[in-house]
Formats: sequence, structure tokens, C-alpha cells
Amino acid sequence: MEFAYFHLMPYTASPETTKDWPVPNHRFDPEIGHELYTTYIDNMAYAEECGFDWVGCNEHHMSPFGMMANPNIIGASLIQRTKKIKIAMVGNLIPLLNPLRVAEEYAMLDVLSGGRLIAGMFRGIPHEYVAYNVSPSESYDRLLEATQLIIKAWTEPEPFGWEGEFYQYRAVSIWPRPIQKPHPRIIMSGSSKRSAEIAGQFGAMFGIAQIKTMENARELIDAYKNSAREHGWEPKPSDILVGLSLAISEDADEAKEMLTGGRKFFAEVLGGGIRTAQQLVLHKSRYYDDEMKGKFIDARKAAMISVDDLIEAGTALCGTPEQVVEQLRYVESQLGHGVTNINMKTGNIPDEAITAGMKMFQERVMPAFQNGR
Repeated sequence: MEFAYFHLMPYTASPETTKDWPVPNHRFDPEIGHELYTTYIDNMAYAEECGFDWVGCNEHHMSPFGMMANPNIIGASLIQRTKKIKIAMVGNLIPLLNPLRVAEEYAMLDVLSGGRLIAGMFRGIPHEYVAYNVSPSESYDRLLEATQLIIKAWTEPEPFGWEGEFYQYRAVSIWPRPIQKPHPRIIMSGSSKRSAEIAGQFGAMFGIAQIKTMENARELIDAYKNSAREHGWEPKPSDILVGLSLAISEDADEAKEMLTGGRKFFAEVLGGGIRTAQQLVLHKSRYYDDEMKGKFIDARKAAMISVDDLIEAGTALCGTPEQVVEQLRYVESQLGHGVTNINMKTGNIPDEAITAGMKMFQERVMPAFQNGR
């Protein structure tokens, strides 16, 4: 089992709730923001010292949900602070961006890091399309074409032209080229069956950001594996990433209290504005098919599920180190994944508790899954 450490970089200084979209930025204090960036980058760099195999950055816009409007900037900062941990861009929202710019910046990160980049080709969550005024109905088709173009830009040693549905370039020859050959390892999201199939098509790693139910996760993994086989390759456990929230403490009740409070802040403060935007996407576009629309509506009620119910369902890790080991063993037995993506900064869980939890996870959870590594 490999372990990835993931951070949303939320802006937690304002407890004000809102349903406005975009969220008014008068709530953002740049001085506090500076302090938070410093704290968060320190924390993410500390993941290497705590034995994590990856550290993950991601992209969000126009709300306190996350302060990484450009995760590549954070990735570059982490490269300078670390020596061996993989830098996972999970990831750039490919349909919203200039794909050649993504190809160039990812190549820069790969060269700067000495070949440590994991390159996320992600579709993004619905509100990002409102933020950047891109049609959500085109999201899958843009993802497909942009990913094909980025791979070609990485691997074609001579200038080439591109005439696609969404992107047209007379001549392409990016500088620099990546270190990893034929190109950096790609990871793609598997939040829907179609996304899972696309990951299999491209020979990419497959990631479930957050388990909804075990049944749903197994269905998505099966769709990924079937697609991979149709395209001539067989995924290994190391090709499958599963994301889980974690709260860990010597006192199980304290861990549950932390996660309960963090989830409440996440739902009420960090998620209010983006839910408004997501409803616009839901009703005005083809971002979701009918099946996914129903799942999205159910997901809005997720914050009302108790932590005890999450633990029982295997969709969160919470408790003492010994309890977390057993919970993670259960998830592994159900899904057979080889990478667990750990998110400890749920909502406003205190940063000092997270730092202590990272060390506890290293010393008393990781050894149970390392098999002599």
C-alpha cells in the first residue's frame, strides 16, 4: 500500500455561511491568507518526513473551499521543499485550461522535480465551469481531446499541427519536455462510470476522490478495469487510488468530535456557495447524466450522516491508530486498491491536530501496510 497526503487548502478564517455565488471575496484577508499558505505548505512538505509516498495538490476557484486556483504553483513550492516524495497534481482541470499551457507547466514540474510528477487530467466539479464560463455539457469531450493533445505534445519530438473540435494550433513544439518516458504517469478521476472508462482508455491511474458507498466504488473500479482490458492492458492495485478522510487520536471520541466539527464547517461554510453554482449546472447542462443527477442530490445530504455511520460504511477513517488500521484493512479487502489518498484537513480541523495525526499515522498505521517496505 502506498499513501498519498492530500490538502484542499481551505480558507478557514471566516465562519460566515453563504449561498452566494461566486462567494464575495471581501471575506478574504490577504494577511491571514499569507499565514494559511505558509502553514499549509509547511504541512504538505512535512508529509515527506512522515513517510507519505505522494503529496497532492488540486484546483478550485472563487470560494473558500480551496485556495489553490493554480495547483502548479503549490507543486513548484513543494518541489523545492522535498527530495523524493511524488508531486501529485490531482489535478489541473483540463477542460477549463489551455492544454498546451498544462503540457508545458507539467513538463516544467517533472524536470524541476527530477521526474517526480504524477500528472492529473481531471474534469473538475460542476461549479468550476460556472467560474470559468465553459460549457459543462462539453466537459467530457474537452477532456478527451485535451488529454490526447497533451500526450502528443509530451511525446512528439518534431513540431506538429493540431486541428480538433475545441483546440487548433498551427505548430506545436513544447519546451521543456518531461524527464519521465514516454511521459509522466497520468491519473484521472473516476467519479462516474464514463470517467472510469476514460481512465482505462488512456492507460491512466484511476482515482476515487471520496467513496460514496462500497457498492458504488466497486462498480466504478469494475468499469475502469473492463475499459482497460478492452484497450489491451491489465490494471494493478497500484493503478487504483481511493480517497478517505481521516481523523486520528489516542482518544477515539476526540477523533470523532474533530471529524464531526470539521464536516459541519465544510458543509455549512466552505460548501454553501459552490452548491448554488452546482445546482445551476445540474439544471442547465448535460454535465451529469440522469443517474449521476440522483447521486448528486443525495451527496448534498452527506454532511448529515454521522461519523459512526461513515466508519461502519467504510467511507471514512476515524478513531485510534489501532481502529484506523482495522478500518483501512476493511476498505482494502473490499476494493483491492494500492494507493490510499488521505485528507486530514476536513473543514476547520486544527492544524496542530493534523500535524500530530500525521506522525501518529506514520508510526502506528503505515507499518501495518508496508510489507517490509
